[in-house]
Amino acid sequence: MAGKKKANEAGSSNDLRADVLRVLGVLKVATADQIQRLSSPHLAYRHTTKPTPAKRKEARTASHRAAANDLRRHGLAVDGGRTRGGEETRLLTKDGLAAAAIDLDREPEEMGGMPKSAGRSGASHPMTVNETIIALIRPKPNLDLVAGEPAEAIAAAQAAAAAPDGIGTLASYATEVALPVKGTWKNPAIGSARADVVLAAPQAGVPLLFIEVDNCTEEAVLIAAKFDKYARFFQRQEKDTDGMEKPMWRTRWSAPSSDEYERVHPPVLLVFHQVGERSAKRQMARVADLTRHHWQGRWRSEGGYHSYDRCIPIVATTLQELRAHGPAGPAFWRFGRDHREPLLDAIGNARRDAYLARRRQAAREEERRRGEREAAQREARRPVCADCGQKFTDDRWEAIGYTRDWSKRQSHPHLCEDCQDRAVAAEVQAEADERERQEQERLRQEAEEQAAAQKAGGWLSRFRT
Repeated sequence: MAGKKKANEAGSSNDLRADVLRVLGVLKVATADQIQRLSSPHLAYRHTTKPTPAKRKEARTASHRAAANDLRRHGLAVDGGRTRGGEETRLLTKDGLAAAAIDLDREPEEMGGMPKSAGRSGASHPMTVNETIIALIRPKPNLDLVAGEPAEAIAAAQAAAAAPDGIGTLASYATEVALPVKGTWKNPAIGSARADVVLAAPQAGVPLLFIEVDNCTEEAVLIAAKFDKYARFFQRQEKDTDGMEKPMWRTRWSAPSSDEYERVHPPVLLVFHQVGERSAKRQMARVADLTRHHWQGRWRSEGGYHSYDRCIPIVATTLQELRAHGPAGPAFWRFGRDHREPLLDAIGNARRDAYLARRRQAAREEERRRGEREAAQREARRPVCADCGQKFTDDRWEAIGYTRDWSKRQSHPHLCEDCQDRAVAAEVQAEADERERQEQERLRQEAEEQAAAQKAGGWLSRFRT
């Protein structure tokens, strides 16, 4: 025990250190509060009897702060300065990032880079990125771990556990991911895009989603310019391991194949946080106007939907709305639409899906009707037994059509199998009867011949006498 205490002077457990490694491996820079909310959400409902919010936060984050301190002593983490609210941030060293890659089962190039403001005082953008990921995941507490807490804390934990699910887990996310317009994944060329967050959660209905976060400090023109880089990246073609050329992004991430010849690019989510002076609402409207050529679809009157072939679906929300409603709530505005909707609906194309579903159903119905017509036509051609009038079975129909092997040819192709068996049996019996008649005739003739011979022999003997 003494040796363990010496190695981990802060007294943290292996599990806690692994939690910190995984969270920092994804987020790159985070506070102990963010690490705790992601990895041990039940702790948010403990220590509720502490007298002040500050003391409650200190108590619920103590174990993860200790784990981060032990990682720092091992050279895997360093202090990253403080947020504007005075909270200490932590980030990983190069060795820590390598250790996190092993824990997350990712290749080093899949880990992403460090945020530009990592280690700087404030780190407001990385903090907003972290809060966006937490709001999307919506970590749920283990109610067994809050047993014995005050009734109010248990009720709050139960409400959080019963709330709509978020999207994915921590392992579904990556931050600061380079999207090379030229160069390689590891060494992207100047001018490449860099996604704040990449979400890959196909089990939750989101095969691939790129996320950009803005604190309402950046000009709308600069935000819109990022989509020019996204477009160049999405259009880039590369040969995959199978030798086939395909969009470069498909060589790294899995996503459903484009159907009906529509090649829609992966969606991008913009999350605005009202920190800077610019209005989030006006930012959304301005960016939507500047990026229209990237997202605007074409109306398909025959299908009653918009086609987004070669377009980028762009969706926007605010961190406040995301926190309030979660990804399952009406918090997302798809550029070009006039209402807010859940994330899955916003990144999808419900009208097109309905049209394709109708087409598939109509095709299935036509196939069914074609099958019924062909079956009726075949039934009309089905032979009928010349004796009993019953229709031939499929096996009998096939058997009478067999011509390649003479040993398998049918003796009575105009009869069903049962009637053929009876006919064959009757023929065999008739042949047996004929043989019996012929044998009886032969025996009769032999007897007559023998009697005649005997009579002739008697007459000859009397003549001699």
